[in-house]
Amino acid sequence: MSETTGHEISAFDKIEKVKEILDKNGRQSSRLIPILQEVQEVYRYLPKEIMNYVAQALGIPAGRVYGVATFYAHFSLDPKGRYLIRLCDGTACHVRGSEPILHALRDKLGLSAEKPTTDDMMFTIETVSCLGACGLAPVVVVNEDVHGQMTPDKAVKMIDDILQAENS
Repeated sequence: MSETTGHEISAFDKIEKVKEILDKNGRQSSRLIPILQEVQEVYRYLPKEIMNYVAQALGIPAGRVYGVATFYAHFSLDPKGRYLIRLCDGTACHVRGSEPILHALRDKLGLSAEKPTTDDMMFTIETVSCLGACGLAPVVVVNEDVHGQMTPDKAVKMIDDILQAENS
């Protein structure tokens, strides 16, 4: 599955991928975290029914899977957009103007803190404490692409560029 080309895999292919992940990890409950990480890469979040399936396949209680998924901040129980936009709001980025960038992105996409994902599941905006690129502050990461020295205008243009690429 490619997040940037718009190609989606079917529900059947996703469950087959989960079976492969389980098999690759020997269906060992001690491999729960890496299994959940890979499953999240397939779905972009951890659906409840898939967590139940993983629990059954590993022979462990569903509550244990859910407990791990909710304990670690890396895991998400909510669907994410195809383009996951992470805006750093650590000290360096905040001081250099991350807040106006956040407002510009949310305004452009019609999002808020309560509604972080667009209805078409194209974009999700998250703020994070640190992206580890303080020298490039303020920093925005779109999926895996780092964009440093961001401004509100550059952020809006970045969204426009993504939308143009999607529509061509």
